[in-house]
Amino acid sequence: MRKIYINIYAFIFIFFTTVSMNIFAQEDLITVVGDSLVGKIVNGESVREVYGNVILKQGKVTVTCNQAIQFIARNDAELIGNVIAVQENTTIKTERGFYYGNEKSTISETGVSLDDGKVILKAVVGEYFFNEDRAFFHKDVVLYDTATTLTADSLTYFKSEDRTVATGNVRIIDASNIIDSDTLEHFRNTRITFASHRVKISNNENNIVIYGDHLEDYAEKNFTLIDKNPLLIQVDTTYNPTDSVNSFTLDTLVIQSLVMEAYRDITNLFYAKDSVKIVRGDFASTNDLTIYYRDIDKIITSKHPRSLKQPVLWQANSQLTGDSVTIYLREKQISLMDVDRNAFILSQHDIYRDRFDQTSGDRVSIHFKEKTIDYTEIFGSVYSIYYLYENNEPNGLTKSTSRNAIIKFEDKTVSEVRLYGSPSSEYYPEGQVAGKELSFTLPKYVFYPDRPVKEKLIPEWIYENQGKIKLLNQIGIQ
Repeated sequence: MRKIYINIYAFIFIFFTTVSMNIFAQEDLITVVGDSLVGKIVNGESVREVYGNVILKQGKVTVTCNQAIQFIARNDAELIGNVIAVQENTTIKTERGFYYGNEKSTISETGVSLDDGKVILKAVVGEYFFNEDRAFFHKDVVLYDTATTLTADSLTYFKSEDRTVATGNVRIIDASNIIDSDTLEHFRNTRITFASHRVKISNNENNIVIYGDHLEDYAEKNFTLIDKNPLLIQVDTTYNPTDSVNSFTLDTLVIQSLVMEAYRDITNLFYAKDSVKIVRGDFASTNDLTIYYRDIDKIITSKHPRSLKQPVLWQANSQLTGDSVTIYLREKQISLMDVDRNAFILSQHDIYRDRFDQTSGDRVSIHFKEKTIDYTEIFGSVYSIYYLYENNEPNGLTKSTSRNAIIKFEDKTVSEVRLYGSPSSEYYPEGQVAGKELSFTLPKYVFYPDRPVKEKLIPEWIYENQGKIKLLNQIGIQ
């Protein structure tokens, strides 16, 4: 009796095993049918040539074409003429290709397109792996979806993840930005993009280009981070009312830092963090943090809380330091500069280079007119040293103290100094000053000779990428 049970169990096991193997085999083997068929042996291999209304099937994959050459032992087929492969909502079209049954994949080198209802992907060469829902396309790759267009040398598309990895001459374009890079990873659903190596993000609305070696763009959050070698260039022009021939000149802004962040939401803020260097026309700055409020044309520079290094700003021949500096712009030009805490201003004479006019105070407001300083207000604990000239010849200096002061300028030199609140001043004749200029300095005196230079902020790879002469012309250096 026990033997009978064992035989019954063995029969059941063999039956189901055989059925499963047959189903598995049917799933693995490709079948090819058409209007006519020719069987032959080629190089010792059994081959079937199928003509007219060819249909190749393997599992959920169906391929139609005009002609197929089936290699039975290899479980492969060459597909010729109007080839269309379909698996569920994925359709691949080409003129000629191969289907590999064992790998359940297809390849074409004669131009191929893929449409899965979410993206349209085109290239000269394309492979698709049906078991993985993965496409690898290369040579003149173009990918379209509802929001972006992406071009590259090579691209891998992970359909189930809505993820794309592109390499070589990558460019992705959406409604507001163009991103170029060597490599790029893009998530279609969340519109998150990571780009690496020789990254360039361009915004045509504000004429800003940001370069770097690593970028993260979160389009739905309107946030972009560049945290490796970022450099911002904004090409702009300024109007010259006194120049009737050249009414406009290039006035390009260049910013370099270790980290840049851009918020394009309602705040519309731009951050440059750590080792910040800024150059625009006669203006330059080095600082730890720059915040640009783009909607209201206001810039704040400040030192890091743990740093002793104050922001340094240069305008023409003047140098300014303070714990925090707020710059107000009007028509792209500086109209007002407020310096909070430990303010110090230094102006170097154009001819007598050892002579520095100096002012320090608790707080300073500098008012500009036509790109130059019009007058300066100093509030609290005012100390100043100003050199005097008669017929452009040196004529000693004056040291002064007061509670507050106003200093007026003409032709970039001091024309009038007004002291308020317990004023006192002391005159030093030229004989006591000549040759000893650097002994007349205020306690806060520090001269910073390392003013940033625009062309030196641009790394060599950007010159190579854009063309050095062309780029220098664009930013107004040549």
